[in-house]
Amino acid sequence: MKSSQQWVSYFKENLEIKRIDWQQPASITENELKSILKSVQAWQLGETSDGKNLLKACSIYAERISDPYYIKAMQLFIKEEQKHGNNLGKYLDLIGQPRIKRNWGDTLFRIVRHLNNSMEWWTITVIIIESAAQIFYQSLKDATGCKLLKQICADILIDEAAHIQFQQERLATIFRSKTIIWRSLSYYWYKCFFLFVSLVVWAAHKKLFKAGGNSFKNYYLKIKYKSAKTIGKLKYEMDEKYAFQPS
Repeated sequence: MKSSQQWVSYFKENLEIKRIDWQQPASITENELKSILKSVQAWQLGETSDGKNLLKACSIYAERISDPYYIKAMQLFIKEEQKHGNNLGKYLDLIGQPRIKRNWGDTLFRIVRHLNNSMEWWTITVIIIESAAQIFYQSLKDATGCKLLKQICADILIDEAAHIQFQQERLATIFRSKTIIWRSLSYYWYKCFFLFVSLVVWAAHKKLFKAGGNSFKNYYLKIKYKSAKTIGKLKYEMDEKYAFQPS
């Protein structure tokens, strides 16, 4: 598990790495565009959040645990997410498609974010969205023959793997601070929330997921696997700690 200071160093270094060759042409076909455009526009909007409410919750939490580096790490995490939005926006500009300013999924998520000051619920929500994003961007990569868009997706997928680790480590820290009863209740609520949000993502972007070769069954199995890799680790840790030890 990395310290907050180590995450700051990681994000700073990663933000300096350039993995996209913008000299390549944005060569996308009309058929591909029909399958992916609305989802790319919606996801681009979501990636451009200023993170104000997340940083507010983060600041309150970091002050409570006396970890100022966590705030800096979160700021860099948000900056990396904004980089994704900027790259998607730049791609939309290159193919002559508009950046949208409103989307029902983004609006709903922004309302929830505005009402949320809990670092715990911010963290589990981000884990879920980032897990679904991995499937989203892999599907987008597989749905197009455009080399530039594939590079954009590959860059984001590299970032997302670290993002999930960053958030999962924090959720584990928060989880360990709970009593055994609250751990058990939280674990099952996390699982239900993971499934619910993942189904909302499928409903919003099923056309793109299918274009990338994912049926609902495939998507569900991948989400189930990602839930086990993140939320499931908490259950394993809980079972190990409170397992009956024979005398």
